[in-house]
Amino acid sequence: MRRAVLSALVTMLVASACGASTTPTRATAAKRATLVLDFAPNAVHAGIYTALALGYDRAAGVRLEVIAPSASTDAIKLLQSGRVQFAILDIHDLAIAAARGAQLVGVMAIVERPLAAVIASPAVHNPRQLQGRTVGVTGVPSDGAVLRSIVAGAGGDPARVHTVTIGYDAVADLLAGRVAAATSFWNDEGVTLQRRRPGFHVFRLESYGAPAYPELVLCTTTAIRREQPALVGAVTTALTAGYRAVLADPRAGAAALERLVPGLDPSLVSAELSALRPTFEGPDGQPGELDQSALRAWAAWERSFGLVPRTPDVSRLFSH
Repeated sequence: MRRAVLSALVTMLVASACGASTTPTRATAAKRATLVLDFAPNAVHAGIYTALALGYDRAAGVRLEVIAPSASTDAIKLLQSGRVQFAILDIHDLAIAAARGAQLVGVMAIVERPLAAVIASPAVHNPRQLQGRTVGVTGVPSDGAVLRSIVAGAGGDPARVHTVTIGYDAVADLLAGRVAAATSFWNDEGVTLQRRRPGFHVFRLESYGAPAYPELVLCTTTAIRREQPALVGAVTTALTAGYRAVLADPRAGAAALERLVPGLDPSLVSAELSALRPTFEGPDGQPGELDQSALRAWAAWERSFGLVPRTPDVSRLFSH
């Protein structure tokens, strides 16, 4: 899923798009902030680009620039170096970085449910059937935990599953039959496979005992959260409004994303956004919520499957 993209190109596209959006009278006094995505722009980010297209960032008092990472580790490095103020992080990456001493904090949920899954060939109807078979993994630390959790949650023995590192070639390897299953994301590879060749089985992490945690989180540094609360508030306000607009009108959200990021496949964006839409809603039906009970359950799961040496301190790692 983490295909390489050119940051400069996306930056240029977003900058030009911002210039075309409605500009409130407060824009001249707005602070600038840069947000780096977790991955190449796709349907997950529809609320972010809708916020830009509708000028919600400037209305909130911030000129938000959005860039895409050139590698999966860029976001954390850019945050820690001070080159960007905000980043969309996978919650597992946030936990691992914090365990290694990174002073980061999550300030808003982007999606409210796990996106991780194991996608299996049509012959595999239950994760237990992966025992004795080969499953492709990308190589990122969370893959092992996801696979173990799903197999164990189905009553199988994860130790009996063979793994091979395939990088981000899950779709090609599954279509070619080189692996029986692969760890991936149901909103990306899952949707793509369904469009290419229906019949593959998608075993979502949440369906096999994992808590309903937010997979992607808007993060900043603890220093920015402490010293610039107004800036953090402006960005979260703008993005929450963007995702609220997508929930109200998904077609308009897809159109905003496609307009600001030329080259996307509209039919794929529509299919992914249709699948993702429920994940933008928190427990209260609104986007952006960091539910403390869900986060505490996630923290216990994170530790139990060995992703971090100690249970993450939710009260320190996340802030409203």
